[in-house]
Amino acid sequence: MEDPLRRALLVFALQNAVKHQSIPKAGTVIGMVMGKYPEMKPRAKEATALVKEVIEEVSLLSPVERAHRLESMAPELVEEMSRPREQIRVLPALEKAEKGVVMRFAPNPSGPLHLGHARAAVLNDAYVRRYGGRYVLRIEDTDPKRVDPQAYDMVREDIEWLGLAIHDVVYQSDRFDLYYQYGRDLIERGGAYVCTCDSERFRAMKLARKECPCRGRSIEEDLEMFEKMREGEYSEGEATLRVRTDLEHPDPAMRDYPAFRILKSPPHPRMDACLYPLMNFSVAIDDHLLGITHVIRGKDHIANTRRQRYIFDYFGWEPPVYRHYGRMGIEGVVLSTSQMRAGIAAGEYQGWDDIRLGTLRAMARRGIAPEAVREAVLDIGIGETDISFSWENLFARNKAVIDPVANRYFFVPDPVPVKVQGAPDHVAHALLHPAHPERGTRDLHFTGQILLPREDLEKGSGMIRLKDLFNIEISGQGADISACFAGESLADARARKAPIIQWLPKGAGIPCTLVTPAGDRAGMCEPGVAEELGSVVQFERVGFARIDAVNPEGIIAYFTHR
Repeated sequence: MEDPLRRALLVFALQNAVKHQSIPKAGTVIGMVMGKYPEMKPRAKEATALVKEVIEEVSLLSPVERAHRLESMAPELVEEMSRPREQIRVLPALEKAEKGVVMRFAPNPSGPLHLGHARAAVLNDAYVRRYGGRYVLRIEDTDPKRVDPQAYDMVREDIEWLGLAIHDVVYQSDRFDLYYQYGRDLIERGGAYVCTCDSERFRAMKLARKECPCRGRSIEEDLEMFEKMREGEYSEGEATLRVRTDLEHPDPAMRDYPAFRILKSPPHPRMDACLYPLMNFSVAIDDHLLGITHVIRGKDHIANTRRQRYIFDYFGWEPPVYRHYGRMGIEGVVLSTSQMRAGIAAGEYQGWDDIRLGTLRAMARRGIAPEAVREAVLDIGIGETDISFSWENLFARNKAVIDPVANRYFFVPDPVPVKVQGAPDHVAHALLHPAHPERGTRDLHFTGQILLPREDLEKGSGMIRLKDLFNIEISGQGADISACFAGESLADARARKAPIIQWLPKGAGIPCTLVTPAGDRAGMCEPGVAEELGSVVQFERVGFARIDAVNPEGIIAYFTHR
């Protein structure tokens, strides 16, 4: 009679060889078999020996013979391979990109990057990789009120973690002399004037489409006043350099918008100034001087795009190609930098990497891989329709990355000690990874008393299958819970629909706190988890978790997702 293990190994070796037109690897074949037939896991050592024979047998067959053999043994697998695969989403083409692109990611250093930043950062990166060219990181730090000195390093660290292919780094605070030069130039071209009206008066005139009296000054007067603004001879709010636009424009925000303002405090952490360019001016100047060819950003910047075109027109420059994507709603985490900072100061959050926040460093701390973030963002694309960020998609992408590498362990939350009557001493040889038996096993020694999750015991009496061990029969509740040995047959457990649960030998586990967005879960885990510091593991039946700290008091793990 044919050995079912050897047959399964042969079938999946054939499938792999036909699918990839190459000789399969032993670990891949064993992993496919153990994943499909978990009841064969106790024969993992036999599989390691048998798979060599199977692969040698497959290697002696021609491609045609392999296909015929597979069809005769497992026609359902042939049909499965013939089904069309899901197509990978491709970003739409960019116009005027045939000769390469120069893109920019331009965060403000007010705090670390979050998931909202990741969308612009990854989309720009994808187009640079697609068309070739340069990717510029431009730190937009022209507003000292929004600069956190520590954020300069945090932004760079987050970008490194995300894996962006940055070619040049530019700090706007290093370019103030350039902005002053082009501010004077814009005045000389008749494109800007110094306004000394108070804000309320100017707003009333703007809404009424009336010309500000400051518009009538001579270019020489405006240049002189601009120099006084630079030298600090005006107080905050006393003078503003405005771009001369169309006072009949239907959008009041387009009418003579500000280009420079005076700020005396707080001081800027990287330079000494009192005259600061506003975003629309500095961005337009830098986009031209840095040779930016394409700008991808949210449609909330459409008005800014229109404002910046005035600057390009005055100087006779060709503007970049602009693409605006729809808003992306992200529920379940805090994204506001000011709210995050206030929560950290109040002790509500542990820091910028608290997993209740939407920062990239919070994602990293909980075990989200940067590849998963990039792929989830690319799935969303650059459509103009508003969408909601899909946590399910991110978790699915992340699982595809971490599942093949995450070792398996038992974590027993809220453990209850239970003595099992009538059971023989036994050593469970649980695989570190079901798809990679070559990694070895975790040996769990059963000697009579075990720890079980309280929530499973509270479900009532009946049969329970202790994973990788044997069956037990539970009776009683609370302090009167008792258990007795009920055989080793996995088939019996399945016939009775017995739950398969994790367990630990009493006295052999170590304390473990699983930190989740909903709160901490205290329990015990296998000693081997202590060797996984910094790695993501899978706590069977609980979910994936990143091991954050190992200390004498126990282990701290951060919940990733199921």
